[in-house]
Amino acid sequence: MKNKTVNKDSKTLMLVTLSALIGIEIVLSRFLSISAWNTKIGFSFVPIVIAAMLYGHIAGGIVGALGDFIGAVLFPIGAYFPGFTLTAFFTGMVFGLLLYKGQSIARILTAVLINQCVLSLGLNTLWIAVLYGSPYGALFLTRIVQTVILIAVQTVVIAVIARALPRFKAGLAAA
Repeated sequence: MKNKTVNKDSKTLMLVTLSALIGIEIVLSRFLSISAWNTKIGFSFVPIVIAAMLYGHIAGGIVGALGDFIGAVLFPIGAYFPGFTLTAFFTGMVFGLLLYKGQSIARILTAVLINQCVLSLGLNTLWIAVLYGSPYGALFLTRIVQTVILIAVQTVVIAVIARALPRFKAGLAAA
């Protein structure tokens, strides 16, 4: 009977933690990011990374997708487009697949490069081109600077998070 209670408590803690991370993602994305119609720079990736490191790729994907969807519905920046939600889900999946089991610099850099070069620069540029009818090639070129900046920023920030993660896990376990 006690084992069932412990399992239920850990699931409840996970749901509460993921809910809080979704809320933080929405605030960081909608209120504390620099946004233009084709560029967005901010720290909304942090809660997605934390979810992915703590609970894996599905949790990371869910935090990314729900954060994007709820944020778009409650605090729209432009027209809602489901492609961005799909990219946000994939972003969390990539972070979880590469960072759940370990957070070496090589894993961090690989996750950031995939997310920035393939998902953000490649896929989100496609979504912007489709949404606004802009030429893909021209958008791609304008978004390269953002990608380079975010590769450096995300790599450093995720490395710092990885170092702090054991203390964070200990705090969650004590809760």
